[in-house]
Amino acid sequence: MSADGSSADQRKYKGVRRRRWGKWVSEIRVPGTEGRLWLGLYSTPEAAAVAHDIAFYCLRRPSSLTALNFPSMLPPHVNSNMSPKSVQKAASDAGMAVDVQMIMVDSPMNDEIKANTNDGSSCGGGSWERSEGRETETLSISIEDYL
Repeated sequence: MSADGSSADQRKYKGVRRRRWGKWVSEIRVPGTEGRLWLGLYSTPEAAAVAHDIAFYCLRRPSSLTALNFPSMLPPHVNSNMSPKSVQKAASDAGMAVDVQMIMVDSPMNDEIKANTNDGSSCGGGSWERSEGRETETLSISIEDYL
């Protein structure tokens, strides 16, 4: 443990910081201005890092992806000709999508859903069954859905 109470082995993502109450935030400076672009408040540091990556790439269009937290998660069709408000929306939506995925993976409710999958219950493994009970629709969230 370091002097500030944080774990020394905790990974620090670029453009991400933790609030006192435990939520993670991300923001980025808009090139050519003094202003910052608020990217959101997230439950997981990974979600905030993805939001920063999307905004960084859209605003700065780096020649190398080494400046990104998760270069492999950058969608191939990210547009660099977007206004700062559009970048903010795309980054925030992508971060929220990752947040949902990370929370579902770590959720005790997810363990319960997995356990109920074997006993034939109506809600299992990320699928939502319609009220008629005849069709099953899979819930799938992707970063590309938000860009």
